[in-house]
Amino acid sequence: MVAGHCFCEACRRSSGTSHCTHAMVPEAGFALTGTLTEFAKPADSGNVVTRCFCPTCGSAVLSRNSGMPGMVALRASSLDDMNLLSPNITVYAAQAPAWAHVDESNPVFPAEFPGLAEGKLPA
Repeated sequence: MVAGHCFCEACRRSSGTSHCTHAMVPEAGFALTGTLTEFAKPADSGNVVTRCFCPTCGSAVLSRNSGMPGMVALRASSLDDMNLLSPNITVYAAQAPAWAHVDESNPVFPAEFPGLAEGKLPA
């Protein structure tokens, strides 16, 4: 599973801090109960990112990227146990604020992961 930090402007603004942490999972590999409210907007890549959140409390739950059909980015903060994740990649590091820590022990990319437009994820 790919889990990582994203420092793009959209993630920073939606999280209210320097980044978001997501786990990429096959959409067919999990079940969602309840309903979500969606907000779709083109990303820097030109792909459309649809952010989904709880209509009752506003908590971010997941997002979908049109460049990665069949995959869902689960927001780490929506998990019951965030310790199940171990982020292993950082994207959009060039947009990180100077005060933010970027974990250099994992692959770091200044923008999106190369190959994302072709639907490829890092191994």
